[in-house]
Amino acid sequence: MSSRDTILSAVRANRPAGPHPLPELPIFPLDDSGDRVAFFRQSLEGMGGRSWIGKAVDAVGALFPQAKVIASLVPEIAGNRDMTAETRPRDLADIDVAVVRAAFGVAETGSVLLIDQALVVNAVAYLAQHLLVVLEPWNIMLTMKEAYQRPEFHQQRYASFHTGPSATADIEGILIHGAQGVRSLTVLFPES
Repeated sequence: MSSRDTILSAVRANRPAGPHPLPELPIFPLDDSGDRVAFFRQSLEGMGGRSWIGKAVDAVGALFPQAKVIASLVPEIAGNRDMTAETRPRDLADIDVAVVRAAFGVAETGSVLLIDQALVVNAVAYLAQHLLVVLEPWNIMLTMKEAYQRPEFHQQRYASFHTGPSATADIEGILIHGAQGVRSLTVLFPES
């Protein structure tokens, strides 16, 4: 028997008998002043992200006019780089803009949940220069507590919350966005 097995066996043997359910946590009230999209946008911008409301077909040209390589994983926005499950992460190094759809958003933090089915290759959310995330306004949860109860968070092979671009700060407190990972994260609220 290995040391690991010995330790786990001792833990199992000394666990008190009976069920030990976790306590129910309440959903604490959070006031979005009746405008969940505005609350989400404020939270997102506080984390270095940005948002855009407009026609999906116009988004890439308006937001990223210099972009040459666009990997779009949503049907309403055209791209010029196809991605399949066989695409290797190293083949994503030259992507200027990746366009993906969020499973849902969280107004409290300005976060979007990206899942493996929407990303096709999980690494695209980190290797592209800019990430454009399509989020329908009706698909915004108010709090993280509500978000953790959504099935998308539990039923996927991969699920990751993204809140703004990557950031780092040195000892002098200088904040730099896009030091590693995407340089910008923009959430698009599509108009019909």
